[in-house]
Formats: sequence, structure tokens, C-alpha cells
Amino acid sequence: MSDVYVVGVGMIKFGRFPDRTLENLGAEAALMALDDAGQTIHDMQALYCGNVYEARGMVGQRIMREIGQTGIPVVNCSNACASGATAFREAWMSVKAGVNDTVLAVGVEKMGRGLLVRAGPEDGLSPEGILGSTTNPSLFAHMGMEHSRKYGTTAEQFAKVSVKNHHHSTLNPKAMYQIETPLDVVMNAEMISYPNTKLMCSVNVDGSAAAVLCSEKKAKQLGLMNRAIRIRASALASDPWSYHNLAMSDFNEVTRLAARSAYEQAGVEPDDIDLVELHDCFATAELVHYENLGLCKEGEAGRMIDAGETQLGGRVPVNVSGGLLSKGHPLGATGIANVYEVVAHLRGEAGARQVQNAKLGMTHVVGRGSACAVHILEKA
Repeated sequence: MSDVYVVGVGMIKFGRFPDRTLENLGAEAALMALDDAGQTIHDMQALYCGNVYEARGMVGQRIMREIGQTGIPVVNCSNACASGATAFREAWMSVKAGVNDTVLAVGVEKMGRGLLVRAGPEDGLSPEGILGSTTNPSLFAHMGMEHSRKYGTTAEQFAKVSVKNHHHSTLNPKAMYQIETPLDVVMNAEMISYPNTKLMCSVNVDGSAAAVLCSEKKAKQLGLMNRAIRIRASALASDPWSYHNLAMSDFNEVTRLAARSAYEQAGVEPDDIDLVELHDCFATAELVHYENLGLCKEGEAGRMIDAGETQLGGRVPVNVSGGLLSKGHPLGATGIANVYEVVAHLRGEAGARQVQNAKLGMTHVVGRGSACAVHILEKA
């Protein structure tokens, strides 16, 4: 089986675009990625599209109407927040298996403002009396409070995640917000679900990102190896069964399963990773995922943020893009947007936020329900 490479990436500036259609946003990122690879839609053998809210609407085919209907297979993927990462993985698998040589993966979403809610109780159970609420802010607040119970993690340590990521966003022209938020501003913002204040919650935005993937043979044939990024590992996991899964997704265990698989595939250890773009849907989530991804030992996430190990210039910079907290979280696009960011650093093209001498990067995204995708990318 061939190694698979990312040879083109594209991402629009995240924001709110009420006058633009979903397919128009997706088409812009797709054309960016194709241009970056020096290819056209006529060179693609398949398209894989990640989207959540219009998953039944054949979004990939609608994007093709914008950039050229060539008759290629189109696969639409819906896997909650992991939809884009799942589309990217399906694209990787098709090349890895030798079915295709060159494919396009696109993630796109248009989001509303305010709380993301479900239509009814999960799994036939009433959320009241299980957790009090199964809204995302409540679930991720519970995640943080459980970490506090076990290890004494403080509200200030969780808030430092937001301070870090908002600072990183000031260096990223494609981030929705590019504003410094000092610690006192974060902690005194409107409380959403303790310990997460409003500035510790991800931003609902419109956005799209895309990537062109190809086999090693094709990359060499096209003369693209000088900027190609090797996909060392692609892992996707779902929750194992346990009683508490009836009440909430186990974001911890599903991440650990996917991470272990990715490290094994790549033949590397957590200490080998130079930068990470992870799923900071809430500040509490980022801190806990340090441990889930093996970036530090159990109970050391609070110490890790205090020591500045995950900021730009630290031991393993995390969410140098600004993360979901500041760059924004267009659900179906997030997984490929994370790939875009890591590729930029591995190429040495990240500008003011460049992680120096980056050779190995990781992306991580969790979809409630559950799904977790982890990718490890390497400078070729």
C-alpha cells in the first residue's frame, strides 16, 4: 500500500456569511486547495465531503456544481464534530488502498448563533435526573469538574487555556476573533456552565477547509514532493460500552483509543509530536485532552498549562491557530481546518505563529455521539 500525502490545502477566513450559500463556501476552500496543489477538479478521482447540519442535502455534489461536475464519486460524511476529519480519513483510505491516486476532501458548515441543542433525549433516557442537562456546555463543564475532583485542577488553570488560544489567534489572519483576553477578563466574563465562562466556549461560525491527497507515486510524478506532507497515521474510534455511556459520551476514552491507534500506526511516541491542533470546544476539554493524548501524565494538565508548555515556543504548542475558542468551530470544517494548520507549520509557512523546526504534527477532533479522529502528519 502506498504512503499518502497532502499536496494541497485551503481554508477560508472563518466568520459569518449570511449572504453566501453553504456550497459557495465549500467551493472556495476546494479551489484554494486545488490551486495550492497545482491541480483542477478534472484531476480529482473522488471527492469526500464533511458536513453536519445539511448532511442529507448531498453537500459534496452541490460543491461540485460550483467547481465542475466531472462525474466522479462523491461521498458525504456526517459524524458530528468529527465529520470533516472523517471525510479526510475516507479520502486517505481510498488512496491507501490503491483505489484512487488523487482525491479532494472538503469540510464545510454554516452555523447559527447561540446554544447547540438536540431535538430530544438521548438513547430514550430523560437527561434530567442523569446529569441535570445534556447540553454541550454542561457536559464539558462536568468533564472539567471531574478533573478538578480528581486532581485539584483550578478554574484559573482552565481559564489559562482561553488566554493562550486567544493570544495565538492574534497571529492567525484566518481566525474569526483576533483579540487578546487577559486572565481576569476571561474569568469575569459571563458564566455559561461553571467553570466555563463565555470566553472559554468555542465560537459558532461559518467556514470551510479542503485538502488534496495523493499517492507517493502521483506526488513524485507531479513534482510535488518538496511541499508534500506525509500522513503517518489516521485513526478513528467510537466509545466502548460502559454504563455511563447511556448518559453521556465518554470523550476521554474515545480519544485515548484513537490516540493509541495513531501512535501505533505512526511508530512514534507522544514526546515525538512537535505541535497539536486539538478539539478545544471548551477550555475544560483542551486541558483534559492533554492527558488523553499522552502529552503529559495523569493529573499533570494543570501544571502543564501553568508552565506554558503548550503555548507558542513551549515544549509542545497546542492550538497555535487560536483553536475552536477563537479561530471558530464550523462543525463539518473543523477536522480539515486542523489539518490545514498543521500542514502550514510542517511546510514552514505559518508566518508569525510558526512553530520552529516542526517535523511531526497531530490533529484531534471529537464528535459527540461518539467519534474521535486523530491524524499524525509528517514533513516529507
